[in-house]
Amino acid sequence: MWGVKQGRRREPGRRRVLFFGTYDASVYQRIAVLEEGFRAYGDEVVTCNAPLRLPTGQRVAMLRRPWLAYRLVFALLRSWARLVAEARHVGHVDVVVVGYMGQFDVHLARLLWPRVPIVLDHLVPAAEAAVDRRCRNRLLVAALRLLDWSATRTADVVCVDTREHLALAGRRGGVVAPVGASGVWFAPPRKHDRPPLKVVFFGSFTPLQGAPVIACAAKLLEGENVEVTMIGRGQDWDAAHAAADGARNITWIDWIDPAQLPLVVAEHDVCLGIFGTGLKALSVVPTKVFQGAAAGAAIVTSGSAPQREAFGDAAVFVAPGDPLELANALSTLAQDRVRVEELRRAASSYRPVSVIEPLAATLDLVHA
Repeated sequence: MWGVKQGRRREPGRRRVLFFGTYDASVYQRIAVLEEGFRAYGDEVVTCNAPLRLPTGQRVAMLRRPWLAYRLVFALLRSWARLVAEARHVGHVDVVVVGYMGQFDVHLARLLWPRVPIVLDHLVPAAEAAVDRRCRNRLLVAALRLLDWSATRTADVVCVDTREHLALAGRRGGVVAPVGASGVWFAPPRKHDRPPLKVVFFGSFTPLQGAPVIACAAKLLEGENVEVTMIGRGQDWDAAHAAADGARNITWIDWIDPAQLPLVVAEHDVCLGIFGTGLKALSVVPTKVFQGAAAGAAIVTSGSAPQREAFGDAAVFVAPGDPLELANALSTLAQDRVRVEELRRAASSYRPVSVIEPLAATLDLVHA
């Protein structure tokens, strides 16, 4: 009853990969990276997508007031109705990839394609995200842990971005595939050999990003040859403004068209990563770090184990949550432009085809 009608495979040896779910590709670039990677491998990529369109602010509100979850239920059912209707016209698929934040979607995918391998892109467990958002409702966190557990057991392959997240997933057979950056971010490095040192941070101001730490560091650098641009808004925006204390070397930009963001980042010398101290902050290598490196900026970020493993000598690492150490690192770079250019050239380039290599190899075994 639930399984969709399967067509015939079009080309022997070539996978037909379906990206499925309520993910929002305009918000999470991970989807674009995986799609580009599969295409670079020569696979055919098709989509069945009905974005949930539930703003981050409303999701955060639900963590504080769980009775608002009815909004999620209504939005999910509306999107699922569209997904079921579209799935009837997809035809044969060899693999179903359920996009990020697909803890609910993976169950619908299993109903629709009961005999097709299903990959769950499980970058961040829902329970971990709730704790990072400072949710103190233990029952809600426990329910989210159960949701994560159920989702990872329903999928055939669980794809995460770090070994730390693989451990949190708590199951064997997972695949570690770095977040990477989509092709639009890769540009020839541009040399900026005149002061001041131009530093950029962009994000949604979540606790893991540590925006108040950045703002405080910028305040400490007021009067030096360092200019900081802060792009975005979110949960910690007010705290970041308070930490900046009117610093004149910070430019605040609420929003930039995503299509223009790679060009904006490429015009800066340094791209800042994350500086939070929570479990989530210590377990991820965020998309913005890969994107900044791809755009040709030197990377300065916290010295968590995953980030050190991913970038090695191609980044400057500072202690999480330490604005003084961050300020000292940026001050040193401002006085050593040769080092800045070395970092710009050395930054890792996780192109999409490289990102999916471990996932593609695992799927080859599944199909063998």
